[in-house]
Amino acid sequence: MSAGFRSSVVYAAIMATSLGALSACGGGSAKSAGGQVAAASAGAPADTGKQAKPLAGKVIALDPGHNGGNAAHPEIINKPVYIITGYKECDTTGTETDAGYSEHAFNWDVSNRLKTILESRGAKVVLTRHNDTGVGPCINQRAAVGNRAKADAALSVHADGAARSGHGFHIIEPAPIKGHTDKTVKSSNRLALALRAAYLKGTQIPYSTYAGKNALDVRNDLGGLNLSTVPKVFIETGNMQNPGDAAKLSDANFRQRIAQSLADGFSAYFS
Repeated sequence: MSAGFRSSVVYAAIMATSLGALSACGGGSAKSAGGQVAAASAGAPADTGKQAKPLAGKVIALDPGHNGGNAAHPEIINKPVYIITGYKECDTTGTETDAGYSEHAFNWDVSNRLKTILESRGAKVVLTRHNDTGVGPCINQRAAVGNRAKADAALSVHADGAARSGHGFHIIEPAPIKGHTDKTVKSSNRLALALRAAYLKGTQIPYSTYAGKNALDVRNDLGGLNLSTVPKVFIETGNMQNPGDAAKLSDANFRQRIAQSLADGFSAYFS
């Protein structure tokens, strides 16, 4: 969501493999960092300390923001799509750390780690994209994945690209839009509160110093939220432009902590 990393953006009515990148995260070139865990679902350990299958019967949609092929296809991601309150680019490239660890790769890694833990607790998990090499999908298609799955809750995973001096995490929740988000605003707020508490406790990353109030930011300009018919929030897990946050987000062990914390937030939400 970096203001410093503006990317080209466009609508694409294609995308059979995945679904879109959060427009909250600004654009920019997105290189993949060496040594990053591309699909952590295969290697992330399932937690065994919880009661057996506490999330059985729950459907959770996870939206790993952006995609690895976006930067090479501005003709696709630059196209505008309708988001109820206006039009926004189909997708963006996301940001990256100074060392070149890309947000799209981070989002993919954390989402797969989180998927593994949630499934170990009995949840059915759907992803909005199925690899980190494709393009898009568009933000409206991202929302459609959770809607079609009739998800009980949905989360879009991101890392920010704000000013270098800013640090910390924040959660973005939908503003009321009559006939649309007004049906899920209250439940989305409960989800935001549960994830906020668990993320702070589990990662010790503080509330954002630059966005939102007490790590909560209400917005009506994000297609992934405006078009969702199920409870949904976005999380900016930290600021990739801040050296301290970047060091944490770039560490595989810390990304496992992030996933564990978010899983605990879902468990609290459904308890």
